[in-house]
Amino acid sequence: MAENTTETIIGAAVITVAAGFLVFASQAAGVSTRSGSYPLTASFRSADGVSVGTDVRLAGVKIGTVTDLDLNPQTFRADATVSVLKGLEIPEDSAILVSQDGLLGGNYIEIVPGGSPFNLEPGGEIEDTQGSVSLVSLLMKFVSASSEE
Repeated sequence: MAENTTETIIGAAVITVAAGFLVFASQAAGVSTRSGSYPLTASFRSADGVSVGTDVRLAGVKIGTVTDLDLNPQTFRADATVSVLKGLEIPEDSAILVSQDGLLGGNYIEIVPGGSPFNLEPGGEIEDTQGSVSLVSLLMKFVSASSEE
């Protein structure tokens, strides 16, 4: 009888730890069950290193995630949909760009707010975009410019 009680207590502890881990992992990944966000769209020349789930940041603070990323066959650009925290008003002349987290870090989407008194509506498009910059192509330009001198 005491052996069954011990097994039950250990089993309950394992389930509690697993549930705590799932809650922590979902918060760390930015997964949310509430609908506290609204969508915005943008079209990038190059979205290299960006995928669904990539962070969207403003002033270094995570304010959303990339929810959809597709190739537009007419423009040959990467059309992205990002979700942004509801209540955060983004000026309509804001810029959105693909940034890199340090020299070897991953990419993320950065929103640079503009100065317009008018804000983007849910589903609105940020037109001022800057795609990802390839570190290899920058180094190649530097090397070729140095060798010409």
